[in-house]
Amino acid sequence: MRWLASLFSRRSPAPATLRLYNTLTKQEDVFTMPPHAREVRMYNCGPTVYGRQHIGNLSMFVFTDTLRRMLQYNGYAVKQVINFTDFGHLTSDADEGEDKMKTGLKREGLAPTLDNMRVLGEKYAAIFLEDLRLLNADIDTVTFPRASDYIAAQIAMIQTLEEKTYTYTAKDGVYFDTSRFPGYGKLGGIDLAGLKEGARVKKSAEKRSPTDFILWKSSKRLGWDSPWGKGFPGWHIECSAMINATLGKQIDIHTGGIEHIPIHHNNEIAQSECATGKHPLSRFWLHRAHLQLEGGKMAKSEGKVVYVSDIIERGFHPLSFRYMLLGAHYRTSANFTWEALQAAQTAYSKLVALRLSTTEPPGNIPSEWKKKFTERINDDLDTPGALAVLWDMTKDSSLSPAELLAGLLDFDRVLGLHLAEPDASAKERAAPFARTTVEMSDIPQRIRDMNQKREEARAEKNWARADEMRDLIATEGYGIEDTAAGPRLYKL
Repeated sequence: MRWLASLFSRRSPAPATLRLYNTLTKQEDVFTMPPHAREVRMYNCGPTVYGRQHIGNLSMFVFTDTLRRMLQYNGYAVKQVINFTDFGHLTSDADEGEDKMKTGLKREGLAPTLDNMRVLGEKYAAIFLEDLRLLNADIDTVTFPRASDYIAAQIAMIQTLEEKTYTYTAKDGVYFDTSRFPGYGKLGGIDLAGLKEGARVKKSAEKRSPTDFILWKSSKRLGWDSPWGKGFPGWHIECSAMINATLGKQIDIHTGGIEHIPIHHNNEIAQSECATGKHPLSRFWLHRAHLQLEGGKMAKSEGKVVYVSDIIERGFHPLSFRYMLLGAHYRTSANFTWEALQAAQTAYSKLVALRLSTTEPPGNIPSEWKKKFTERINDDLDTPGALAVLWDMTKDSSLSPAELLAGLLDFDRVLGLHLAEPDASAKERAAPFARTTVEMSDIPQRIRDMNQKREEARAEKNWARADEMRDLIATEGYGIEDTAAGPRLYKL
């Protein structure tokens, strides 16, 4: 694999300007790093590990994996953190509903204890990580903190907020007073008037304002000891404390689903910025749209879900699902159907077949195609556009097989389709799409004549004429691969 390492260590042209849509500013902003910064600090809101994560949940982490790959492609070092919520987290972001971890314990016949919560959390964290591996997410470079390991840090942050008079104590716990933070709701431009009217958040008897949120939830039977008695930290304080402990007071990129914008992420901003005093929590906020299922909402509570295991059981390669996700922009609500997955598997298998068709080492990365690819991924991670560039590159008859392979492998550093060394399952599915060389003597004379005219046009550097002849040959059912030994014709 020395050739692969040397290939990616070559100096590349300066990348196109990197722009990302920032939910905070409601526009695409140029992404640059502060002077002397050593790495991009990125936090991705992770799962509550009370059960298996469906493909809608997992789509978020294919996005964050692709985002990290894109940043690294641009030459940035990245420190990525994805948290595991392994206690609490109500079904509603607004401190309401059923406790998910307790629901999981009940489902599995486990007593409601802190130790059993940890056992449950580790079980489903392991399944989540395995699903990410199947989707080729590079999890070995990611930090996965457990919320239960940062109880002391969460208590300390609540105490800081209390000392700065941003809290008040009620019968059921300690609340953050949003009236003390003038910037509350700035993320996404939340209509606070609508919230106060009860349009989005119900006001409980304990809250002074419907936008106030709990920092410490009191519990008589289960929880940790604290200055406010036994209980649990609120869900929102978990992320703020873990960000501060693992990445620092300010980070560069914070991601989550669009459902996190109105409450969870605005709460994170309020408590973090009030605790630190002067540091904006994150310079960029990126949010992924929901993945729909057959045109409707994917909802575990209604049994309308698909898991990675379902995809595999139906005979699909898991990276076909990754390819499908790349075919839609992350801010677009993509729709999962089995027909769409079949189309994605066909396209993915053709890519694998193309990669396997060349056994020689990769050559030079085609600079013009690399430029086009970089322009697309640097335009707010335009993966559909990047895939279009990749497929256009495969039709470029001026490229040698070695150059085409180099381009495919270079682009795959971002796409994450494991083209460098496809697994046995991917190779098996690619077999029907492999190119079969046809002996020249078996090719009709008219096809050979068109191929000769194409070669003459290539010799004259008349690329338009060469492309025209290639297209005519394709209409006759033959494709052409240009090799060092000359053109190789194969049946389409």
